[in-house]
Amino acid sequence: MSETSRSTSDLSRYISPGGLRTMREELNHLLRHVRPGIVETVSWAAGNGDRSENGDYIYGKKRLREIDRRVRFLTRRIETAIAVDPAHQTRREQVFFGATVTYVTIEDQEVTVTILGADEADLGRGEISLLAPAARALMGHRVGDELNLVTPRGREVVEILNITYPEPIG
Repeated sequence: MSETSRSTSDLSRYISPGGLRTMREELNHLLRHVRPGIVETVSWAAGNGDRSENGDYIYGKKRLREIDRRVRFLTRRIETAIAVDPAHQTRREQVFFGATVTYVTIEDQEVTVTILGADEADLGRGEISLLAPAARALMGHRVGDELNLVTPRGREVVEILNITYPEPIG
């Protein structure tokens, strides 16, 4: 099955090794450091008597629910994640998961984006989700290809100038 014909549910599970590592680190931090501290505060506050007016207790219980919700989310995402290392991409002349793509707009504005998993992409760092319309439009294309791209500014015709992938380590 080609990368462009995979189902959306499979694509939503793609994550880079770095992204998966970050999710595991966050889960570990929540379970080993944050949650135990909140449990300690809630236990202390519960021992102080009337819980209905105890701000430490009420806030602590609310914070525990938030942490537990995040832990469940991270656990599910990690268990179902499909780790894809872009450094091992063999068809480097085409845009696939993990590619860093530079394209030019009609106004001669160069834009560079890296296509990553939905849980790790950060637009502020120039990363877009594999599920984003722009990423889906870029997939499978090569340097020199012109295509219609849906951006926040509307539909644009762009030309791909460069495609790179991380180099394999070792």
